[in-house]
Amino acid sequence: MRSGLVTFLCVLLVTITTIAWRFQAKSDGSAQLLKLEAEFQKTTTEKGLDGFMSYFAEDAADLPNGGPIVTGKENIRQALGPWGPDVSLTWTPVKAEMAASGDLGYTYGTFVFKANEKDGNPVTHYGKYTTIWKKQKDGTWKVALDMGNSGSSPTAKP
Repeated sequence: MRSGLVTFLCVLLVTITTIAWRFQAKSDGSAQLLKLEAEFQKTTTEKGLDGFMSYFAEDAADLPNGGPIVTGKENIRQALGPWGPDVSLTWTPVKAEMAASGDLGYTYGTFVFKANEKDGNPVTHYGKYTTIWKKQKDGTWKVALDMGNSGSSPTAKP
């Protein structure tokens, strides 16, 4: 009877430890991706398109709203076109999750894009985004796939 109880307690301890470790790893991965998103946004605010593109992998893909799939970092840069000093892109992650392998993750949330139209009038676009992050061979994280689509203002009532 006593050896059965000891075996049961050992199995229970291993199970609890495994669950706690997985929960901790998942929480750490999400926090790491959210920190990365904050750095990504800060660099974009400071350096514009160059800052934004610095987070993309060479073989990244972009799925723009209403447009064709664009592959390759330089092609994505060309598709996004020049950003003038009037351009502002901000975003708010809603969720981040990392694969158990620790080399792939995703974030999604909402964004606000502001710029001036050709006639000089300011315009604001709201939307939703998803970014898939991939850990590179050198240990850095880069955007493997980015997509956004239009949406209503975050303050709009349903």
